[in-house]
Amino acid sequence: MHAADLHLDTPFVGIGRVAPEVRARLRDASLEAFDNLVQAALDRNAAFVLLAGDLYDGAERGVRAQLRFLRGVERLGQGGIPVFAVHGNHDPLDGWSAIRQPPENLILFGSERVEARVVGSLATLYGISYPRREVEENLARRFRRGDGPGLHIALLHASVNSQPEHAPYSPCTLDDLCAAGMDYWALGHIHQRQVLRDGNPWVVYPGNLQGRGVKSSELGAKGAMLVHASDDRIERVRFLPLDCVRFQEAPVDIGGLADLDALRKAVRAEIARLRESERGRDLVVRVVLSGRGPLREDLRREGALDGLLEELRQELAEPGPILWLDRITDRSGSALDRAALAQRGDFPAEILRCGGGLRDEPLMQFVEERLAPLRKPRIAWLPEMDSWDWSALLREAEDRAVDLLESEQER
Repeated sequence: MHAADLHLDTPFVGIGRVAPEVRARLRDASLEAFDNLVQAALDRNAAFVLLAGDLYDGAERGVRAQLRFLRGVERLGQGGIPVFAVHGNHDPLDGWSAIRQPPENLILFGSERVEARVVGSLATLYGISYPRREVEENLARRFRRGDGPGLHIALLHASVNSQPEHAPYSPCTLDDLCAAGMDYWALGHIHQRQVLRDGNPWVVYPGNLQGRGVKSSELGAKGAMLVHASDDRIERVRFLPLDCVRFQEAPVDIGGLADLDALRKAVRAEIARLRESERGRDLVVRVVLSGRGPLREDLRREGALDGLLEELRQELAEPGPILWLDRITDRSGSALDRAALAQRGDFPAEILRCGGGLRDEPLMQFVEERLAPLRKPRIAWLPEMDSWDWSALLREAEDRAVDLLESEQER
């Protein structure tokens, strides 16, 4: 089993004000998802478990998170299942650890060089951890297939190719990974599940084990990869959902809706659909309004969205699984023909051109360069900014600016 980005005891800084029962559920979600991973490995008698970095949410690892992790690893050890792990940018090796003597079945790869470990005749595992948070070296180039038996599997926390929503730690290319001669790359760092290559070698991001907010990379089912192999060949890779609280987006088009009551009913219908599809799972939902219609001006009245949100929260409060509306994001009035606008050569077209150019380069690199001065100790830094969906913010800024300009021309 291959998992990554556990972020145990994550604070969910990107989530807005929540009810006490929701706050308590979120606080335990990452730990319970890890418990699910442990149980799934035991139920399936996994040969071994791979954890590709960011086990914890920060270098100052919480005691609760470390003890829960230790207990899970010990349970796997009792079932005869070894655990191989590397540390990433969130939990580098220079962070504090409350565990001085790890269980015998836990193999943590160091940071000085790529280490190789053999699991009987099944596999040869390679890995390297981050010594500190900021790792700019292309660590993939240090990996080379050795003479060990079985499948050759590499664990690495890295950013492969362009990944706009994540900082480019240990950046590398798919060609770098292919050149190492491995059979399977067990990657971490990118929270969106991705199979970048399905053979010769397999290159897989399992995504994070538990969603952490309502940005696009955190939405939907989260879990681990179950890797099936026979002899020296990987037969298939299957996703296994293990999350406890699922973050989802509920899109609602305001076109054709006459008033706020009609919008309320449309949101409730979309939430009912989500509840049905998620089969009793706890949900945190962001409602996203789009389209153009007579409601546009009503929604922009002061307090309209907040009032609608509070009313819907009360209506949707029911016994059973949690359903929490985190926010209502208004993108209505921005359903413009962006392709046609971009060809006009006027000021709105220039706004779209600049925004598109920014997306063509790694957006997170752009953000990191401009926010780096604000991270200095003397400046108050807002930690929740690290969880913002910068791509969505850029798109929303473009849409609002262009929509305001178009509205002015319509007058």
